[in-house]
Amino acid sequence: MLDLLLNHLTVVTMDDDDRVLKDACIGVRDSRIAFIGAGAPAEPAARTLDCTGKIAMPGLINTHAHAAMSLMRGYADDYVLQEWLNDHVFPIEAKLTPDDVYLGTQLALAEMLATGTVSLTDMYMHLPQMARAVEDAGLYGNFSNAGMCFDESSYCFDTDSVTKQNREVLARWHNADGGRLKLDASIHAEYTSFPALWRDFAAFARENGLNMHVHLSETRTEHENCVAKYGKTPAAVLAENGVFDVRTTAAHCVWITDEDMDILAEKGVTAAHNPVSNLKLASGVARVAKMLEKGVNVSLGTDGVCSNNNHDLFEEIKLAAILQKGVTGDPRVIPARKALYMATRAGAYAQGRERQLGQLSEGFDATLILIDTDRPGLLPVHHPQSTLAYSARGGDVCMTMVRGKVLYENGSFTTIDMERVRAQLRPVLNRLFGA
Repeated sequence: MLDLLLNHLTVVTMDDDDRVLKDACIGVRDSRIAFIGAGAPAEPAARTLDCTGKIAMPGLINTHAHAAMSLMRGYADDYVLQEWLNDHVFPIEAKLTPDDVYLGTQLALAEMLATGTVSLTDMYMHLPQMARAVEDAGLYGNFSNAGMCFDESSYCFDTDSVTKQNREVLARWHNADGGRLKLDASIHAEYTSFPALWRDFAAFARENGLNMHVHLSETRTEHENCVAKYGKTPAAVLAENGVFDVRTTAAHCVWITDEDMDILAEKGVTAAHNPVSNLKLASGVARVAKMLEKGVNVSLGTDGVCSNNNHDLFEEIKLAAILQKGVTGDPRVIPARKALYMATRAGAYAQGRERQLGQLSEGFDATLILIDTDRPGLLPVHHPQSTLAYSARGGDVCMTMVRGKVLYENGSFTTIDMERVRAQLRPVLNRLFGA
């Protein structure tokens, strides 16, 4: 017997055949998709849900976030990156407690669930609390605390606080709950560290079978300073030091060269494109169309909400597509289906979850979202993929399901107590900001 049957759906599968099914059904059994098709399954279901007027699609995957920065939403707007970081963000982050990070991550995860995100790749401090928040909320998560050090003479990998947290999370959370939770190794960026740290963290990733997460060529200044210092680009020096020898997500990639793209393609590195954050910080526009032409896997991320200011991946999907049309002068680049691919299957590959997530197919995890197309902003639906890419917003998501469990439905959460989150926010914000 099926545990749940969703019927009368339009299904955007994102599978290899790019099927879009009308008046279809999805059957769920033991947290996986047991049936998907235009006709009803033969076996009965314990619960049947009429989904007339809904589109089902794979849950979205946010491949670059700093979830706990939700506490800083709207705090430091309209600054260039280095001023934003050094004068505003770093001073607040120095005050954050482990409990603050848990609370801020919970707030971010609630926003993600309500806007259709089912899995995130996150980079932030107080790693055990981040892992606990993701565990409690029920999403998939690849989480990391980035190695960062400005004084090479004081650096020691074995005694570094990030190493200590990595080892704790590796023992307690890595591959927990059937692989729903994963530790990634992480280096903040080329400009916030040095070769000895890169080699140590790369070795840690290789020895423990971890993915890598790093910021790469986000700004022109960062990129050009690296060339002046090493005679090579950030992508080239990190590659030479083994950083890309494991599955890697490189966030931003705004200023990478054609040769850098060749390195990323050869090494299987994913470029996590963050168009809203990059535009808001005036970092530039990543050459996504060129990356795709060269065979680079390109996924999507929101970055932190202090530089976005939300976690709505539907906004990133639309902007990722139309930006490239505008800068290339070609409306055919990044069509709707490709933009959706970046938010689903490309993200699943980046996380090492391509056999679990990213498409709706029998045997894959029953992890999906429903979009209510009866809303005025979505009617009429001539082409479902175009509707999702260009018309839908996070607020149109009416259900978010992970492994067959509904985590969000019509404004209600099953794993996050938003009343408690709201109550705990005020004293934390008073302490951090004096507000």
